[in-house]
Amino acid sequence: MRRILSMILAVMLLCSLTIPAFADSTIDLTQSGSVNLWKYDLTSAQADGVWDSSYVSTGVRDQSGVEAILGASGSSSGYAIEGVVYTYLKVAELKSVTVTDNNVERSELMYGIINNAANTAFLTVIGVSANDRYAAADETNGGVTTHYYRSDTLIAGLQNALSANATTVKNALETYVVNNGGTAMPATDANGHSAASDLPLGLYLFVETSVPEQVTSTTAPFLISIPMTSTTASGSSWIYDVVVYPKNLTGLPTLDKTVREAKTSSGKNNGSAAINDGYAESATASAGDTVEYQIISTLPSITSAASYLSQYTFVDTLSTSITYKKNDVVLEFYSEAACTNKIATWTDDSEKFTVGYTTGTNGESIMTIAMTAAGLNEINTSSVVYTGASAVNSGYSDCTLRITYGATLDTDNSLILGDTGNPNEVTLTWKRSNTSFYDTLTDDAAVYSFGLDVTKNFSDGRGDATKVEFLVQNSTDNYYLTGSFNTTENMWYVTGKTADASAATHFVPTAAGKLTVKGLEDDTYTLTEVKTDSAYTLLKAPVQVVISKSGATVSATVDGKAVNMSAIGTSGHALAPFTIINTRGFDLPQTGGTGNWMFPVIGMVMLAACVTGIVILLKKKGSITFSVGCR
Repeated sequence: MRRILSMILAVMLLCSLTIPAFADSTIDLTQSGSVNLWKYDLTSAQADGVWDSSYVSTGVRDQSGVEAILGASGSSSGYAIEGVVYTYLKVAELKSVTVTDNNVERSELMYGIINNAANTAFLTVIGVSANDRYAAADETNGGVTTHYYRSDTLIAGLQNALSANATTVKNALETYVVNNGGTAMPATDANGHSAASDLPLGLYLFVETSVPEQVTSTTAPFLISIPMTSTTASGSSWIYDVVVYPKNLTGLPTLDKTVREAKTSSGKNNGSAAINDGYAESATASAGDTVEYQIISTLPSITSAASYLSQYTFVDTLSTSITYKKNDVVLEFYSEAACTNKIATWTDDSEKFTVGYTTGTNGESIMTIAMTAAGLNEINTSSVVYTGASAVNSGYSDCTLRITYGATLDTDNSLILGDTGNPNEVTLTWKRSNTSFYDTLTDDAAVYSFGLDVTKNFSDGRGDATKVEFLVQNSTDNYYLTGSFNTTENMWYVTGKTADASAATHFVPTAAGKLTVKGLEDDTYTLTEVKTDSAYTLLKAPVQVVISKSGATVSATVDGKAVNMSAIGTSGHALAPFTIINTRGFDLPQTGGTGNWMFPVIGMVMLAACVTGIVILLKKKGSITFSVGCR
């Protein structure tokens, strides 16, 4: 990356440095000059294959060349960048100096820089010292000494300094120009154009001091000589109106929101810090469960003060069925996208960010996470050293920010079942030094929940469904459901869970035989009938219901047989429907009342049969007299 960046900086420098090395023609000292620049997105142009990075500015306008490729003037199409501000400062006067070289005298254009503290600091930044001047041309007037430098010396010094440490050099030169009375040009318009006119002759330093949000790398500071020699006419003429086409590298941060059911609710994740630990674009959860959200954002490049972030704000919105736990937001910074090398952790008491909670017009919960001035300063300028850090970037440039927080799935009728899900959206808004320009990114994650739709019937159609009771167990996670009955909707809402069957809710159907239970995640459930109408038999075995969600597909089985999930309103695949039938038991004789007459009758019949048999037996053996008394 350093080699690639060095190459890009070199190309930018070659495109921008417009100091004439030598010219014999006479300069018209009565003229003034101007600079016109058109600002373009180098990253996008190269990605689209429309730009040759070997292009070098000639100092004259190239309407049929570079402008035709990158977006003609007068059109907002193409690759123009709006909102870039350049600031310029005259750093040297022009002087034609007679140089004797090998006993040959010749005139050479040199640049006179006043020898003072500010200019010495400027020269030091670009790696040039007083020893590099053409000492024979020194002038002192009124106690002020001017040193003269060849263009080659200044060009090489700036190029080498930028290649060695672009961020430090950019920041130093931006500060130098601003602090020494530099003039800001108008921000580039929709065509990427800006201009400065009526410029006295001399050598000017141009730096970017304000950029819009998409610019990730500011153009390397460049020097322009007014006038400069025309490179299109063999250096035989002077150009007083200079045209340049500086380019910017651009890019966007990233944003990804994921969710998982908390380990305390299901045990489906191991609770480590890894970003792939159970987090996904969607999750399922039961009412009352805690869900954990994760927001991952790769910060944009920060290459100098002009590209500092001035805003980095997340606005997170939960659907009306989910409530923030609050006071649990954590921000972690990692040196790479895998989030394994942590370089900083911020909690809500760190004063690096603020968290605010509001309610939307439709009752949705809104959380705003905004970086404070202290937080932005650390992001922009932190000198933390971490593995893989680039020498050309500053602060947390290109690092990965991970935000985590928790929320609870509500246990009332705000919960949405089925395909529609309970959506949760986050929007990132960021600005750079030009605060009039901003951009946003949006991503979402949804939590899905489902339910049971049981129809309770009796074989003869005469049973009382309100005397039936069920226990509902989540067999996957081994807990029983607790619930609350909504008398307005005549349905049950899951409110929690318990490992103790004796503490579980007994779910009772309505008089019409309907048992609707809302708020189940995708798992395996067991319905056990623990009580029924006294004239009917209990179910021989529990009913097993499996609810599955894979991507966008939701399905259900009851005792291994697929069922078509029914909708609730406009949300499909919300409820797993099935019917449970109780049959009558066998009737036993009742005791007391009219039922008693059967027992003596049966007894007398049996006694008479017995006596008749004895008499017949005795007659066959001889005459016998006997009597029977009853009382």
